[in-house]
Amino acid sequence: MKLTAGLLLTTSVLAAPRSGLEDRLRARSIFSHQTTPLQPVSDDTISNFRVAKTVSYSNNWAGVVREQPPPQGPYTAVSATFTIPKPTAVSRGPVEAGSAWVGIDGDTYPNAILQAGVDFYDENGRTWNNAWYEWYPDVAYNFDVLVETGDTIFAKVQSLSPSQGVAIIENRSNGQSATQTIQAPNPQATLAGKNADWIVEDFQSGKEMVALADFSSVTFTGAGAEAGGSHFGVGDATVIELKQNDKVLTDVETQGDSQIRVNYVK
Repeated sequence: MKLTAGLLLTTSVLAAPRSGLEDRLRARSIFSHQTTPLQPVSDDTISNFRVAKTVSYSNNWAGVVREQPPPQGPYTAVSATFTIPKPTAVSRGPVEAGSAWVGIDGDTYPNAILQAGVDFYDENGRTWNNAWYEWYPDVAYNFDVLVETGDTIFAKVQSLSPSQGVAIIENRSNGQSATQTIQAPNPQATLAGKNADWIVEDFQSGKEMVALADFSSVTFTGAGAEAGGSHFGVGDATVIELKQNDKVLTDVETQGDSQIRVNYVK
């Protein structure tokens, strides 16, 4: 990802409402989204949360990751459906945000991540969103799709080769969709297909992480990955809890083999 200007914390709410197009143009001009690979932290915090079989802790990711590719071969596609949450500021800044996405790699294989998802923002009590695609270490680029709080989103990424992939966003609430073919940003950023990801992230803007908004919960349904012509669910995958300043901020649950619920812990 190329680094662009950091998150501006001096923005103010406009008196008149803006259109979805204006929001997307504004997002392109003052915000940058850069996912970073999973940043592990120690797991010495005692947690009473109900979790799945294996749990890891991260400074920036929460959700579920299939960390080992199956004998059939590397992961080549990951998908899920989720509803865009309504974020609420936690009084750490005039702009707070988060992101929900699906992706390939970025956990045990940090060289590259192919992703598609939606950012959600709270700006002094006003919420807005944008849909994006990304091939780390390049920055995210916006899809030309209108997305709003409460919309149902289908996201999918698929690798066509280690250096080429496809990102898909479908807004099933308004019928808009987009598909983008993406190339690896450099020869070292090829996919290995070692990880399949369903993540809520405290993403990076410029050189700093954004202030994470209270997103209440994000539920991924129909979550699945493809490898070697076979389908794999999330029931036996690793749960990732987000932990910052010695506090676990999420409670991640898996239900069956295809549903993940990421709860924000107040």
